[in-house]
Amino acid sequence: MNQIHFMNTLLKTTGLTKSFDSPEKVVDDVSFAINRHEIFALLGPSGCGKTTTLRIIAGFEQPDSGEVVLNDRRLVGNKSFVEPEERGIGFVFQDYALFPHLPVIRNVMFGLKNVPRKQREEQALEVLCMMGLREYRDRSPFELSGGQQQRVALARAIAPTPELLLLDEPFSNLDAVLRNSTRSEVRSLLKKAGMSALLVTHDQEEALSFADRIAVMNEGRIEQIGTPEEVYYRPRTRFVAQFLGTTNLITADAIGPSALTEFGRVNLDRPAEGRVTLSIRPEHLTIEKPNRNRDNYLGEVVSKDFKGHDITYRVRIRARECMVHTDNRVNFNAGDHVNIRPLEAAVVLEEPNVHLETAKSPG
Repeated sequence: MNQIHFMNTLLKTTGLTKSFDSPEKVVDDVSFAINRHEIFALLGPSGCGKTTTLRIIAGFEQPDSGEVVLNDRRLVGNKSFVEPEERGIGFVFQDYALFPHLPVIRNVMFGLKNVPRKQREEQALEVLCMMGLREYRDRSPFELSGGQQQRVALARAIAPTPELLLLDEPFSNLDAVLRNSTRSEVRSLLKKAGMSALLVTHDQEEALSFADRIAVMNEGRIEQIGTPEEVYYRPRTRFVAQFLGTTNLITADAIGPSALTEFGRVNLDRPAEGRVTLSIRPEHLTIEKPNRNRDNYLGEVVSKDFKGHDITYRVRIRARECMVHTDNRVNFNAGDHVNIRPLEAAVVLEEPNVHLETAKSPG
């Protein structure tokens, strides 16, 4: 599923590296491809190199090595460098960078300098209509809400019909409620316009809900690329498993398709041999009354966090605690003795000195 069909590839980066004032690489051998009409996300914590990668693609930074190719045109690499304004790339900044002294229509027209003035206004108005902002065309940016300002910034970036749109933490300045609604609106608009986009974010929920595919970055390198479902349900590394939501990390002895853990034998997503680290999401576990006939160890409910539609339990088994998410029909209290039962196979993480058989792509 992760294979890139190159006839459909719009952007390709190969071996990008970048250092600044120290030998440590901020971007370290970063390679990925973005398909046409695809929303792709670079996800990772602050300082992992995702924004620097974005700036290299935009032309605001030059890499130490590597290349960027957009629509079969080399933008950087092999002694080539195309200036930012000549790349055919749109950029939406984190702070929107709107001109406070210009009305909305003039802000959008700003990116259409090479279009005749009459046609420029018509084109800008057409994009504002698509964004649902026609009635705000003569307002100043300070008269708009945060979500409306964000859509104006997006309209200005889209108006010149760039081949690729770059989004640098575009929703981070919005409050939680507005962030969710604006994010959904922007995704729908990008899909309606058939645009390709690259989103940079540190927000896991944002990447999972907004992007078609995600590249998870850590310390300058990409640790995994896949669909939101793939990187969440089948993380390859300890970092990806922990960064994308909550997980239980368990050390166990694997023998082929299963492993023996603190709460009993669990199936594995791929066969392995030897000492392994497993990831299993709290929602992939449940708890039940003790059953002496089951190959499980007895645990004790340490805490219960009732959330209405679901419940989060912490359960102590031997010397460790596990987190379990259940629906509200699974009802226990602190101090109750329970068994933990896996509902899904545990994911075997990539660790040194562990033999793994090649996993088949699901489906």
